[in-house]
Amino acid sequence: MALREHEKILELHGMPGHLIRRMNQIAVSLFMDEVGKVGFDLTPVQYATLVAVAENPGIDQATVAGMVAYDRVTIGGVVDRLVQKAFISRKVSVRDRRARELFITPDGETAIAKITPVVRETQVLMLNGLSDQEKAVFVSLLKKAADGANDLSRAPLRLAL
Repeated sequence: MALREHEKILELHGMPGHLIRRMNQIAVSLFMDEVGKVGFDLTPVQYATLVAVAENPGIDQATVAGMVAYDRVTIGGVVDRLVQKAFISRKVSVRDRRARELFITPDGETAIAKITPVVRETQVLMLNGLSDQEKAVFVSLLKKAADGANDLSRAPLRLAL
């Protein structure tokens, strides 16, 4: 490999987008492994959706999509899988017969109770190479960067009010 090509690869390894992608790979892998150890087959977005529904009984899919920063089309499949797992239920909205309201089920509540401590531990594991002070700074800067670029996303974060 020519020196110039090697320099390009080294440059890639310092690019924010590449590093964010790598950290996402690490985060998803850790999440899946650790959640699997307690007997659940759940993705990070399924967990986020489950928590959003638990915290907002009767929420509609479009609002959930905004709350977890996922596109509306894909969130439908996420909700379908959570319904199949009996973690959430869908009911026709009394306000709009075309809309479906989402509710947590007892199995969903149990899943959240068992998974949440594991998710918290996983957050610590993924930042293993940082001191406590560095972790706080990293998370603060990551949040600032995500908030600053939110409107550039195809699925921006939209918190329900």
